[in-house]
Amino acid sequence: MTEFSRRVEAVSISGIREVFEAAGEDAINLGLGQPDFPTPDHAREAAVDAIRAGKADAYTSNKGTQELREAIAEKHARDNDLDVDPADVIATSGGSEALHIALEAHVDAGQEVIFPDPGFVSYDALTNLAGGTPKPVGLREDLTLPPEAVEEAITDDTAAFIVNSPANPTGAVQSPADMREFARIAEEHDVLCLSDEVYEHQVFEGEHRSPAEFTDSGNVVVVNACSKAYSMTGWRLGWVTGASDRIERMLRVHQYAQACASAPAQYAAEAALSGPQDPVVEMREAFERRRDVLLEGLTEMGLECPTPKGAFYAMPKVPDGWVDAVIDRGVVVVPGEAFGAGGEGYARISYATDMDTLEEAIDIMAAATEAVR
Repeated sequence: MTEFSRRVEAVSISGIREVFEAAGEDAINLGLGQPDFPTPDHAREAAVDAIRAGKADAYTSNKGTQELREAIAEKHARDNDLDVDPADVIATSGGSEALHIALEAHVDAGQEVIFPDPGFVSYDALTNLAGGTPKPVGLREDLTLPPEAVEEAITDDTAAFIVNSPANPTGAVQSPADMREFARIAEEHDVLCLSDEVYEHQVFEGEHRSPAEFTDSGNVVVVNACSKAYSMTGWRLGWVTGASDRIERMLRVHQYAQACASAPAQYAAEAALSGPQDPVVEMREAFERRRDVLLEGLTEMGLECPTPKGAFYAMPKVPDGWVDAVIDRGVVVVPGEAFGAGGEGYARISYATDMDTLEEAIDIMAAATEAVR
C-alpha cells in the first residue's frame, strides 16, 4: 500500500485554488489575487531582448544575475532606506519559493511558526512541509496583527513569526509602531521575523515600513516579489534578503530545489525594478478607486467590512450561506475559513479586476445578500 509523508498529508489543496478551478468560464472571478494590468512593456522587452541575444539560454548564478541583485539592492535603498548587499539576495521562483526556502532553512521538526489568522494560506502549509508546528494568532478588530499577541505566543520552541503588511487576505496595513515592535521582539527573543512585503506598493492609507528598518540584529528576513507591484504573477520572480549566514542556509535549499530562477524572468525583473515606476503608481491609484467603490457597495448591502488600507482585497463579515449564494450566482469569492479558523464568518473579495466587472459583481453580491437574509 502506498504511503505518503506525514508532512504532505498535513496539507491540502489551497482553498483559493479550489474555488478558482471550480469556477465556470463565464464566472466573474473575484477569488484570485492577480492584477488585471499587463506587465510593463519595458520589462517584457527586456526579456525578449535577452532571449534574442541568447543570454537567457543557460543557468544563471544560483542567487540570480549580478545585475538583478544589484537592482533589488537599489530598490531597497530607494523604497525602504535599507542598505542591502547584492550578495545577500537570492532571486527565487516567486515570493512563494522565497517563503519556502526561508522556512526550510530555519525550522526544525516540531518547532513553532507564528503567523496571522486569518493569513495567507501558504504560511500554514509551508510550516507543515518544513516539519514545523503552525501557531496561528488572532487579529485585532481592524484585522492587523497585534505585536503583543505574537510576543505572548513565543515559547522556547518558536523558530519564527511571520508578518505580512499589506496583508493577504485582509488588506490590513501595520503601523510603523507595530513594525518597530516586531523588530524588537525578534531581537529580544532571538527568533526570526519573516516579513512578507509582496504588497508593499499597494498602500492607500498609512505607509509601508519594514521591520528590517528597525534592527541591526540580523533576525529579520524580507520576502518580496515582482508579482503584485508589476503585474508579473506568471513570471514567477521573487527574492529574499537577510543576514549573510541566513542567506547561505537558504541558498542550500534553493540550489537543490530550484537551481536558479527563470533566466528570462530575471531580465524582465531587472528592467521592472530599475526602469520607470509609473505603472506601479497607476495600478495603485486604480486599486484605490476600486476599493472605494467596493466598500460603498458592501455598506449599501449592510455588510460590515474593516477598511482595507492596502493590497487589493476586502474581507467583509458575511451571513451564513452568503459565499455559496454569491458563487451560485456566478461571482467567485473565497470563504474566510480558507485562510484559517479566524476567517470563519468572513469572505475574501479581490478587486483586482476592471471597474465595469467589479460593479456588475457588486450588483450580484447585493442580490445574494438579500436572498440569504
